[in-house]
Amino acid sequence: MVTRTNACTNLFGDPQYDGRCEFFGDGPTAIPEGLGWFILVGLGAIFACLPTCLLWVDRQFGGFTRNSESFSTAGRNLKVGLTACVIVAKWTWAATLLQSANVAYSFGVSGPFWYAAGATVQVLLFAILAVEIKRKAPTIHTFLEIIRCRWGTTAHIVFVCYGILTNLIVTAMLILGGAAVMEALSGVSVYASSFLIPAGVVIYTAVGGLKGTVMAEWLNVCVIYIALLIFMFQVYATHKDLGSVAMVYQRLRAVEVKHPVADNMGGSYVTMFSKQGFIFGIINIVGNFGTVFVDQSYWQGAIAAKPSATYRGYLLGGLCWFAIPFTFATTMGLGARALDLPITKAEANRGLVPPALAVHLMGKGGAFLMTLQLFMAVTATACAEQMAVATIVAYDIYKPYINRNADGRRMVLMQRITIVAYALFSGLVSVILFRRKVSLSWVYLFMGILGGSAVFPIASSLLWAKCSAAAACVAAVVTTPLAIMTWLITAAKLNNGVLNLETTGQDYPMLAGNLVALFFSMILCVILSYIWPQDFDWAELRNIPVIEFDPNSDPNNFDGEDSPEALNQVVRFTWAVGGSLTLVLLILWPVLALPAKVFSQGYFTFWVMIAIVWGIVASAVCIVLPIIEATDVVVAIWNNKRSSSSTTDSVRAAPKTDMHMLQLAASAPQLQI
Repeated sequence: MVTRTNACTNLFGDPQYDGRCEFFGDGPTAIPEGLGWFILVGLGAIFACLPTCLLWVDRQFGGFTRNSESFSTAGRNLKVGLTACVIVAKWTWAATLLQSANVAYSFGVSGPFWYAAGATVQVLLFAILAVEIKRKAPTIHTFLEIIRCRWGTTAHIVFVCYGILTNLIVTAMLILGGAAVMEALSGVSVYASSFLIPAGVVIYTAVGGLKGTVMAEWLNVCVIYIALLIFMFQVYATHKDLGSVAMVYQRLRAVEVKHPVADNMGGSYVTMFSKQGFIFGIINIVGNFGTVFVDQSYWQGAIAAKPSATYRGYLLGGLCWFAIPFTFATTMGLGARALDLPITKAEANRGLVPPALAVHLMGKGGAFLMTLQLFMAVTATACAEQMAVATIVAYDIYKPYINRNADGRRMVLMQRITIVAYALFSGLVSVILFRRKVSLSWVYLFMGILGGSAVFPIASSLLWAKCSAAAACVAAVVTTPLAIMTWLITAAKLNNGVLNLETTGQDYPMLAGNLVALFFSMILCVILSYIWPQDFDWAELRNIPVIEFDPNSDPNNFDGEDSPEALNQVVRFTWAVGGSLTLVLLILWPVLALPAKVFSQGYFTFWVMIAIVWGIVASAVCIVLPIIEATDVVVAIWNNKRSSSSTTDSVRAAPKTDMHMLQLAASAPQLQI
């Protein structure tokens, strides 16, 4: 149990903090340690059962088949609402809640905007790839199968390494943030949390496969949005210390006199003229391309969707996700700064800004709600990452290089073994990072340096017929060490040769490394592809085999808006919408905000109202739309119940001579299902 000294005992009592100690220093924790263990173990068990039950219902009444294909692809028939929820869940990391609030606390209103905009455009642009998957490679299980079919074994092995590395980085970030908050609020050891967080999702991921993770992700997203709305109304409507947009604005203007923001216009927290915020925005944009385009879990979302739900689900999911960092950080980050909570820089980098405000707002209830929300965010993405790694191991390592004759049963077994093994391995990696005192903020900024060089080659595998294997491999393999060298050299130059976690985690070294990773790889890949071009026939991708029968992998089985002809027509639409929204978020919106300079109270109110409305609409869409789309399953359950009831009444009233026939009739619906 964590203890605190007398200097810092007022965690959720008298709001007058002395300002000389850490908010989460020594003293009693916000919630009992036993409650922390219940969240990790008890809620983990509950949320293992709920998705499993929903999956059983879908199998019984929704027509969901049970084989290796459905285990890996969720049947390839998810509708728009669930597809959007899947994207929101996959993209809501611990960092989405914690790091976004940290940059809001540090830079002001520019932080939430650049976090949200800089990580939304990748999903919007990925909608283009989602359509192309259904058009060109409808039978794939992983994006690496495209690379193997197109560029051969060497390229395949290279990008398998990038794919697994990206999954590991994302998983490590989830655990770093989740475990740090769990220890700060409840006292549960970060080392115990490092293993219990991934272990909590193993059951439904291993049992239900991709469809099991989809069911869990929708439940988790519902909790995340509900908690977001509660915190939002606390800060901007009901709490005695804040309770209105005007009060938050006035407190922010007062705080900036005591703690002005370096390189912000007037040192203000309410301006988009923020040098540090802009630099963070660039790093965020560049780095997140790697964790979307190189992360198998995002490809799985497109693979699992119906053809017409791909572009709609990704566009809708991106816009709904925007509300989480934008609304949440505008609430929690600015709220914590407005109250001038004594949060140290080290605590902020560990992601402890939202927990600090949650404790101040609602005491133990706020601590529990924050912990629950974070647990939902972490487990929603953790199950997706486990499934992504399991699919890569099964379809890109085991099947092509170890057992080419593996049948469906063996493929499912291999994925289940990998899910369990990866949960243990990711916990071990997180413990190592904790021991080395690596913060969530550092890993978040560093991820683009390692994965950014693979973005353009991977995207080209499905979008550019002339891109060759040599160009793709050389661009990725050569650029990664160059990006690392640029990062380290810049850090050394700016800090008199001193290299440590603090100096290498600074903005300019991270910015330099991320830019080299993404853009030098792109330039090199284009040049080499024109020197040694490939003239690839997209029809070859349709020869990628499925392991077992899957009618939804054949485009000819779809008609109407899901037909190949319909997809051919929406490609241009997806390019136009994704590109237009990208320009709006990255250029038009910030440019229009610049003339406001330091926001007036009226402009700040307008800004916050956008965040509030966006959060409410996104919550309604993600919670309600999947339920509406599942009405056919609800109707099937109702009809089956009525049919069973009617049959039972008939059996009771029937003559004994007809009893056997009526029993057969009663069993017919179940047999058909």
